Amino acid sequence: MNLYKGKAPVLGKGCYVEDSAVIKGDITLGDDSSIWPLVAARGDVNFIRIGARTNIQDGTVLHVTRKSNHNPDGYPLLIGDDVTVGHKCMLHGCILGNRILVGMGAIVMDGAIIEDDVFLGAGALVPPGKKLESGHLYVGSPVTQSRPLRQEEIDFLRQSALNYVELKDDYLSQS
Repeated sequence: MNLYKGKAPVLGKGCYVEDSAVIKGDITLGDDSSIWPLVAARGDVNFIRIGARTNIQDGTVLHVTRKSNHNPDGYPLLIGDDVTVGHKCMLHGCILGNRILVGMGAIVMDGAIIEDDVFLGAGALVPPGKKLESGHLYVGSPVTQSRPLRQEEIDFLRQSALNYVELKDDYLSQS
């Protein structure tokens, strides 16, 4: 974790950040969240906020979009509670709600919004400004709505996050 322009990441209670991860600048992690190996997160030209019990898995890149005349607020990166972000994802200046699973290798671009209770398939591409509605599976590049989620899938979204809380607690107990 590193300071950038006077701002250092702020970690909630019980957070885990793996030693090879780089998180720099204006970043806040909610309680019991975890950052896994080789994650790169830069809150340099805007800010990143990550909710409680959210896990960011190996090789994921988290970044933001700077403020400009064209876009006075830029695009921060906002990730809700109980979100599982799979391996090697790219989240750039977007908003993710609560209880979302982002499949491995997915890309979510500037200004995109993913509402609560969504499965985003592996390798999906969410174009700039696209909005994904709550309660559905989305797949493809560019992403399309595939079908409504079944109740057991919705229940799994929270369970996936809790599985990673348990795993990060195991890692913390080893340090």
